[in-house]
Amino acid sequence: MIIGVPKEIKEDEKRVSLVPSGVQMLTQSGHRVLVENDAGVGAGFSDEEYRQAGAEIFESGQALWQEAQMIVKVKEPLPGEYQLIQEGQIILTFLHLAAVPQLARVLAEKKAVAVAYETIEGANRSLPLLEPMSEIAGRMATQIGARLLESTFGGRGVLMGGVPGVPPADVVIIGGGTVGVTATRVAIGMGAQVTILDINSQRLREIYRLFDGRIVSLMSNSYSLERVVQYADLLIGAVLLPGGRAPRLVTEAMVKTMKPGAVIIDVAIDQGGIVETIDRVTTHSNPTYSKHGVLHYAVPNMPGAVPRTATFALTNVTTGFVLELANKGYKAAFAENEMLAAGANVVHGHFVHPAVAEAVNMDYTPLNRVLQQF
Repeated sequence: MIIGVPKEIKEDEKRVSLVPSGVQMLTQSGHRVLVENDAGVGAGFSDEEYRQAGAEIFESGQALWQEAQMIVKVKEPLPGEYQLIQEGQIILTFLHLAAVPQLARVLAEKKAVAVAYETIEGANRSLPLLEPMSEIAGRMATQIGARLLESTFGGRGVLMGGVPGVPPADVVIIGGGTVGVTATRVAIGMGAQVTILDINSQRLREIYRLFDGRIVSLMSNSYSLERVVQYADLLIGAVLLPGGRAPRLVTEAMVKTMKPGAVIIDVAIDQGGIVETIDRVTTHSNPTYSKHGVLHYAVPNMPGAVPRTATFALTNVTTGFVLELANKGYKAAFAENEMLAAGANVVHGHFVHPAVAEAVNMDYTPLNRVLQQF
């Protein structure tokens, strides 16, 4: 198979979808790997390292897209790449189609085979390809929030851990998944007072035990949210519905009750966000805006700020799936690997993931029915 690694064109995105060692695995298995010029520079990988691993360096991203049978990316194709997608081409990347229905329609019209990292499922509905990025985003959410609380950046001027005689910052985290737990770990390490909310009581028990009771845990509902949002110095949105759009849980009325200079970081923004007052995405270069006196941070590719760490963490878990798709082709790979089959979102014009189909208001077709036609 011919595998293409284009340069990411999303603003401030410096990750790359394959490291040289991954390229070498593929070329040693008999596949051709095409890497766009300088695709890995942001993460610290030179074109020469890719050449030594067996890759062919392409000066033109358009030529790469035209020749590759499978495109391996980090972030979803952007409008400037839509016309490059080929019929039958495998697109393997973070798609988050619930937040970009236009892309969903393009993938269907182009009859591509779109596989999303974020819906590949392991045992107990785990998300092994999303997890390392969630771990990074959770750590970064608290780290960035601590900085934004400084008055220099428009925050309340509150130190996360306080000092003797002065209370610590109140951190409220909505969602007890990977992002929420890693954000909690960092916040506790900084000395903050942490309140975490989730809709699963068993999950709250697990988190409470994990942190030896050093947190406040609450069932997530509108009543609890109204109470805790108003006293938060830092509010972190960490809710995930695999394949679906994030629910709007924090209303504008709630945001209006927050303290001047409080900070909101919505990690769920790549799935549409859980905060009503987040009406735009932001970038690492211009990450915040103020509304109702509250600082809003809505960067959808947070791990892109630490591209070397994030690239290694991502490719550790994605390269095996790339190799499987290349070795077997998508039909056999889907048939033999249920985890990979769960990653299929759009195949030859059909929406084969129920949550994605619902989120973009399209008809759902079971994957096995689609595969029988081809």
